Amino acid sequence: MTTARAETVPTPDGRTFTAHCAVPDQPGPGILLFQEIFGVNDNMRGLADRLAREGYVVLVPDVFWRIEPGFERNDESALQECMAMVGQLDWETVPADISAAHAQLLSLPECTGTVGAVGFCLGGTLAFLAAARSRVDGRGIDAAVSYYGSGNNGLLPLLDEVRCPVLFHYGDRDPYIPTESIDEVERAIAGRPGMRLERYDAGHAFSNWDAPSMYDQSAAEAAWTTTTAFLAEHLR
Repeated sequence: MTTARAETVPTPDGRTFTAHCAVPDQPGPGILLFQEIFGVNDNMRGLADRLAREGYVVLVPDVFWRIEPGFERNDESALQECMAMVGQLDWETVPADISAAHAQLLSLPECTGTVGAVGFCLGGTLAFLAAARSRVDGRGIDAAVSYYGSGNNGLLPLLDEVRCPVLFHYGDRDPYIPTESIDEVERAIAGRPGMRLERYDAGHAFSNWDAPSMYDQSAAEAAWTTTTAFLAEHLR
């Protein structure tokens, strides 16, 4: 059994934003779950609940809060509108907001201390960014999972700042992430302890069951099995 609630997250610049929180029936490790471009929507709340049922305390920060608090759309029909939201993101403030959410998660009484970062699409990039940059009292993320993060290649110069295992998932038929970009990430992480990349015969957003033209059940289930095993290995 899990419960859900809203958490208010204070930021370094004296403001606050809201995060969805899913809590298991017993204390457990924490997970920062980062949204797709569709916002904190039904799919993200559903993923939070799935992870909570695995025993994790899950916090899903509203990444778009500085643009439009509470923004959410539920399928690919709003793709252009969502892309416009991404275009307005202030990447100077995003890392501080991620660290604020990280601190909030660690402060929750249900969280036992270790924290993972998991993200999809835009969130896949944010999970990688969290692994590189988020620090709370000097402590970083303990493990990260990045699903088809189209911005990951731009973050490769930060790899030396990552101090935790990272799992990358990509679809080989992703129209937004060329094979050459996936190859570049794979070469960059080669030989780095705890880092691995998995490929699937699928397109972009293959794990989003609310986007029927993108969802690939076989790839989604395989990636989820790998993800939960990876998180259990490194967070428990």
